[in-house]
Amino acid sequence: MKKNSFMEGAIIATIGIVLCKIIGLVYVIPFYAIIGKQGGALYSYAYSIYAIFLGISIGGIPVAMSKLISEYNTLNYHYTKQKVFKLGALIISGVGVISFLILFIFAPEVAYLIIGDIEGGNTKESVTMVIRVVSTALLIVPIFSVTRGYLQGHKMMSIPSISNVIEQFIRVIVIVLGSYVTLKVFNLSLDTAVGVAVFGATAGAIIAYFYIIYKINKNKKALNYDAKITREEAGITTKYLVKKIFYYAFPFIFIDLAKSAYSMVDIVMVVRTLVGLGYNVADAETAVSVICTWASKLNMIVISIALGIATSLIPNLTSSLVKKDFKDINFKVNQALHALLFTTIPMAIGLCFLATPVWVVFYGYDPLSISMFKLFVFNAITFSFYTVLLDILQTLNNTKVTILVLLANFFGKVILNIPLMYLFHNIGLGGFFGPIVAILITETVSSLFVLRYLKKKYNLNYHNSIVVGIKIILISIIMLLVISILGLFVNVDVVTRTSSLFVICLYTIIGGIVYLVLSYKFGVVKDVFGDKLTNQIKKIVRKIICVD
Repeated sequence: MKKNSFMEGAIIATIGIVLCKIIGLVYVIPFYAIIGKQGGALYSYAYSIYAIFLGISIGGIPVAMSKLISEYNTLNYHYTKQKVFKLGALIISGVGVISFLILFIFAPEVAYLIIGDIEGGNTKESVTMVIRVVSTALLIVPIFSVTRGYLQGHKMMSIPSISNVIEQFIRVIVIVLGSYVTLKVFNLSLDTAVGVAVFGATAGAIIAYFYIIYKINKNKKALNYDAKITREEAGITTKYLVKKIFYYAFPFIFIDLAKSAYSMVDIVMVVRTLVGLGYNVADAETAVSVICTWASKLNMIVISIALGIATSLIPNLTSSLVKKDFKDINFKVNQALHALLFTTIPMAIGLCFLATPVWVVFYGYDPLSISMFKLFVFNAITFSFYTVLLDILQTLNNTKVTILVLLANFFGKVILNIPLMYLFHNIGLGGFFGPIVAILITETVSSLFVLRYLKKKYNLNYHNSIVVGIKIILISIIMLLVISILGLFVNVDVVTRTSSLFVICLYTIIGGIVYLVLSYKFGVVKDVFGDKLTNQIKKIVRKIICVD
């Protein structure tokens, strides 16, 4: 297994995550057609609750594992490194079992919290059933995740990335085939079909876990798996390591929990508030499923870049911190910001412009959902920066500040949600825009605060990132102008899947070419990827277009 540099690791991790998200997007087309809006809402309820408990079960320990493995690997404490892995696996397995039992036993109470006594949509019994089915994933996903973190801590990104793709592929097969056979072949209920679909999370994790264990067993030598204890490591006790695991993990648990709690806030507040404002139950459930599931799935193509960067950044930043190389920390943080700016801004603008055909391809024509998606797509930018900056903050051991930001962000969302729904309803724009604006405001403010804090504490210099950001915004505006002019001749707001596919391909190719050519001409590609990687990309491009 080969170790990867930060940018190489980020690219490998990103490719793996993007592939997973593409698989996760493609299945949506047949799945949504099979289960419809009501089934989609039911699916959203199950997965939103599962995400919260998964955050509690695994949120911190796999990332803490990556960080600790990188730290002890840098110090050549290979025995301690293996001990940390075994302890982490034991702890996370126990937490997973406890989380499963809590969610399974108290599923009826959680279901009532979501929908209360509202009639005309999904029932409390159906929500209870799908929550119990998806809770089984908590028995396997945690141990699978900590094993991935073990390899990522070695800066080995390929196998974890492949395992993610395997997990997603198996999950999608179960979701699509399982729901189709259940509903169309055996003519069972919609609730049962959604129950089979959510079981895909469990099936995918089991297969992927066996794959990653197989690869670790084949590469024990490269991982120093059976290393003997050294004199320097003799004083490192099990109690000390357990404390360190929880110390590193706790803020990351908060990070994942707060992200999942965002969805929970919307699930608890949106349907009831919108119904109270006079919207019908069907539109209210559509709004919450757009925010919590369907629009989020489309945004994940953009957000995957951030997840890939964070996956590679944590072990690399940890290594720099152990060496007290603050110059390298400054370089890597800015490199991460460059990559985020380069990818998220043009992709979000492009998705907003193509909101109608993109939504039509995946979910069919629905004016309410499309109007929400046009605004929600910009959450891909705010969420990406918010996620990476929080991971940077915690990787550099700023635990108290990380928790403060998470709590402020969460309570900001709780405070703003309902007032903004009333505001947008009263001014005639639609109450369903309120939760989206609340997300954009809280994540933007939190990101700016973290940037300022990092600058003051570590004397980070963002001058180059600001220059790169200005270039990217100008180039993105030019790209938008070009595709807008094209829109005068080729209608964007088409309502059939075939026409939508054509429009998406046409505008993506033209917009992408304009953006990449201008980025190269203005030196943005070199700013983001550096000279070495830029030259490698140029060679690949020349081979593709057959230019010597």
